[in-house]
Amino acid sequence: MDYHELQKSTVVKLREMAQEYEDITGAVGKTKEELVDILADKLGIEKPHLEIVGINKAKVKSQIKALKVERDKALEAKDQAELKRVRRKIHKLRHKLRSSAHLT
Repeated sequence: MDYHELQKSTVVKLREMAQEYEDITGAVGKTKEELVDILADKLGIEKPHLEIVGINKAKVKSQIKALKVERDKALEAKDQAELKRVRRKIHKLRHKLRSSAHLT
């Protein structure tokens, strides 16, 4: 069983699995996320991490920081057209980061 299978399981199944271990107490009062984390530790399953593939993450983040400065200037100047342009650029860069993130 891997981490994704644990996440796909229902809370009822996770609670039944937790009752098999005597040292896990209060399984009924825990949320699904807590149960998944506890059971993953018990079963020795490592939680997957996000990894950015295909782009330079540091470069994109520095571009976003620079755009945030421009956004603040546009807000102060009350330039709606510039504000919209900068916000859309920030949105596109954030989308680029999220779409290039893959679970490992």
